[in-house]
Amino acid sequence: MQNSPKKTERIIAIVGRPNVGKSALFNRLAGHRIAIVHDMPGVTRDRLSAPVKDSSFPIQIIDTGGIGATISDGFAEQVKIEALIAVESADLILFVVDALDGRHPVDDAVANILRKQGKPVVLGINKADDPKHENMIGEFSRMGFKQCAAFSATHGRGIPQLLELLEANLVPPAPAEGEPEALPEPIRMAIIGRPNVGKSSLFNAILGQDRAMVSEVAGTTRDSVDSLYRRGDHHFLLIDTAGIRRQAKVDTVVESFSVKRAESSIRRADMVALVFDASRGITAQERKIAGTILEENKPCILVGNKYDLYMPDAPQKERMEALQEYARRELYFLHYAPLVAVSATQGQFLNKVFGAIERVKKSSEDSLSTGALNRVLQEAIARTPPPHIRGKRFKLLYATLAREQQPRPVMAPHVVLFVNHRILLHETYLRFLENEIRRHTAYEGLPIKFDIRERVKQTVSERKEGAGKRRREAEGDT
Repeated sequence: MQNSPKKTERIIAIVGRPNVGKSALFNRLAGHRIAIVHDMPGVTRDRLSAPVKDSSFPIQIIDTGGIGATISDGFAEQVKIEALIAVESADLILFVVDALDGRHPVDDAVANILRKQGKPVVLGINKADDPKHENMIGEFSRMGFKQCAAFSATHGRGIPQLLELLEANLVPPAPAEGEPEALPEPIRMAIIGRPNVGKSSLFNAILGQDRAMVSEVAGTTRDSVDSLYRRGDHHFLLIDTAGIRRQAKVDTVVESFSVKRAESSIRRADMVALVFDASRGITAQERKIAGTILEENKPCILVGNKYDLYMPDAPQKERMEALQEYARRELYFLHYAPLVAVSATQGQFLNKVFGAIERVKKSSEDSLSTGALNRVLQEAIARTPPPHIRGKRFKLLYATLAREQQPRPVMAPHVVLFVNHRILLHETYLRFLENEIRRHTAYEGLPIKFDIRERVKQTVSERKEGAGKRRREAEGDT
């Protein structure tokens, strides 16, 4: 099943020509920065959606690309289609114009398009930073829309009045009978990779609609696009992101914002799908992205897209074994991440993506007990002792699994090691201990985070005080 708003939500589509401040308004109503805001026309290409922060009943807003004007990179028609799809699904249209520019011929063209949709329209006059700009209401009212509001999305002026007007033109959802069934927290899944490896094609193939812009032009997706998706009993929030390129190749300010937004998506995700082009291979950029995933300690799966173009004449088993060997060699530090091979454009093997996600989720739930963890590590140390460093040897005093303060649907294990001296634990020996843990519990798709804590040395007086406290506690128990 594809993403859809809850029946108790009302939907507002924000539309208008390019560069009138739709994304700034979207961010203002959402209460935080989601859409990229820049003076370059055509920055927003994909549909973005978010709940309105301060509404009195649930409202979902959809930000769309500008329609009615030529965009230099060849996406004008697709952007218009995206906007019209949003309008089709909306209960109300918020038509945004620019008070500083005044009435523009393109505004009239967009107005004609919107009248044909048969949906209620509120005309929003943005960039009314000064009360004198409200005089523009008269000029814009001649376009024939009765409901108008002047505001400044950048400075917040007039936003409460705009929200009041929007709510007045929406029918509040009927109260639900009885307590509604609480939906489980979705798994936030970020689809990450360098430009033009097929991230948006994979995103759209999963959802079954053209939710993100797809083109052979690298850098088509600029915002991170979120979509709720349900598959069986599992709920997902799929995040399609801009391609992450080497810094030297990031050629515009907007693209720089896009890359930062993609990196931010990794941080807020529960799990990451690192997509690479199987037909062209893994580059240094994929290795850099993989390093970011590892640094952020994120559960991960590897997705080799365009598999239909990879060794197409070889037998299936031989192709998969070759791809496995290649990916493990090139991304050796993500050795724990399951690999799936798909063709997004052909719709091949998409079910394997969710099979891998399910295995990673189950792996995060099947954790070693504290007792088993200590036995595994102590046996490994006894079998293969650590090396002497400066005449001393590393000692493991105790190990435990930390509990995260904010549980998530999929969490990587966090192992706390209490040791004699941190400096005596060499990185290679720590990797040996990690491999021993994985021999007993695979933790498929999960990085293992280690927190090394030294034994705190006590003074003689502290030891005496501690001993006295334990003695008094013992005497109190008898």
